[in-house]
Amino acid sequence: MSRNEPAPIGTQLSRLAAAAPHSPAVTCGGRTITRAELESTSNRLARAYAELGVGIGDYVTVAVPNSIEWVQAVTAVWKLGAIPQPLSPRMPDAEFAALLDLKPRALIVGRSDPRGVAASVTDDFNGTADLSDSPLPEAVSPTWKSLASGGSTGRPKLIEAGGDGRIDAGFLAGLMGNLPSDTHLVPVPLSHNTGFTSAAIALLTGQHLVLMPRFDPEEFLRLISNHRVNYLATVPTIMQRVLPVYRAAPDRYDLTSLRRMWHLAAPCPPNIKEAWIDLVGPETVWELYGGTELQALTFISGTEWVGHRGSVGRVVAGEMTVLDDDGNPCPPGTVGEIYMRPKPGNAPTYRYVGSTAKSHGNWESLGDLGWFDDDGYLYLADRRVDMFTVGGRNVYPAEIENALSEHPAVLSCLVVGIPHEDLGQVPHALVHTDGPDLDDAAVRAFVAERLADYKVPRSVEFVDTPLRDDAGKARRTAVRDAVIARLRAQADR
Repeated sequence: MSRNEPAPIGTQLSRLAAAAPHSPAVTCGGRTITRAELESTSNRLARAYAELGVGIGDYVTVAVPNSIEWVQAVTAVWKLGAIPQPLSPRMPDAEFAALLDLKPRALIVGRSDPRGVAASVTDDFNGTADLSDSPLPEAVSPTWKSLASGGSTGRPKLIEAGGDGRIDAGFLAGLMGNLPSDTHLVPVPLSHNTGFTSAAIALLTGQHLVLMPRFDPEEFLRLISNHRVNYLATVPTIMQRVLPVYRAAPDRYDLTSLRRMWHLAAPCPPNIKEAWIDLVGPETVWELYGGTELQALTFISGTEWVGHRGSVGRVVAGEMTVLDDDGNPCPPGTVGEIYMRPKPGNAPTYRYVGSTAKSHGNWESLGDLGWFDDDGYLYLADRRVDMFTVGGRNVYPAEIENALSEHPAVLSCLVVGIPHEDLGQVPHALVHTDGPDLDDAAVRAFVAERLADYKVPRSVEFVDTPLRDDAGKARRTAVRDAVIARLRAQADR
């Protein structure tokens, strides 16, 4: 190992435990373990996994809810030089199996293999009581994470980080505005890149990592207040769900400890972002845009955003361009497909296992549409697969959802295109609301005040559960198919 090269992840964690054994490492569900306790339990667990055949370079799927057990499992995998591959424990068997088919797994933690192929253990598995908790031989994972994604293709794939298990977590923390003394809240699933990477940075730089087992807006606010949280990375869905709870009892919560709050993973309705800027200050609210692949990134601070409302920022890493359907660069203000690539000469930031991204030369697309302004600020329109046409005119669901989100009674919403015999498709809105007086006519009238008539939903459906998961993701194609099936069933009665 060269003098300036970071140590392997396992070694970094062991050094932190030796330097500050009694410092809190992880808190979740009212329980806290120290750095020394994480070191001891993960060393024993690593030996237990090794007895089951896990070694350097092996894939270990961790299908465990946000918990201390998740952290212990992933840490044990790193210490063996194996590759942690997180998946949601609630993923349907068919989708779970399709991802497992992409690469052999040495072990699955948290659930069994629906194919009956890979060995598995429960999330509370600890091996035998006689296993040593002493340090393990130094081992380097060939890649420090492998995340699952359907991405722009809708087909399952794994995205392996381009670097090995000697990551420079301090550099990443500095880039994102972390301090080693921070209390770092992760309210999103650890099976998604936002949660996984945030947790890894916190663990590897000595921060106190606070996890939410599952998102709850009141608990989110309570954790920030009680733990004096300094840093968090979240998604617009969570930002939207928290606001009405905070506004109902603002004196109950103290958010003054927050120094940096990132949001990413989905477009944020401008009124939701403005509300958070008013709440915690523009210098606190930051936005990141980029894929799990990290070919390129944009950043924007709340202070910048106020002058470029709706933008996701300027390119700070890699390169981005916007191309039309013929592969030609779009002029400023013209919507096209966003393509990315690392800067020439830089090492690849990822490796695909399974499906690959759409490409144009050495540019790759994640399926997003958008445009640059004259100052180089990027704006998102929507995903190409989500766009639909109404009478030949392009409609972006995110634009309608942004308009709907301005209504104070709308907690979340989702818009899909459904078939129409004259116009081809028309917008259908699903609305999660806490306003008993909100009906479909009121929804349509509200949107009509803000958008052109062809963008106004022709039909509205009210639901009583959130429309996006805790990572801000929505299975829009599945939702659209279900809506069409319901409407056809109603028409056949």
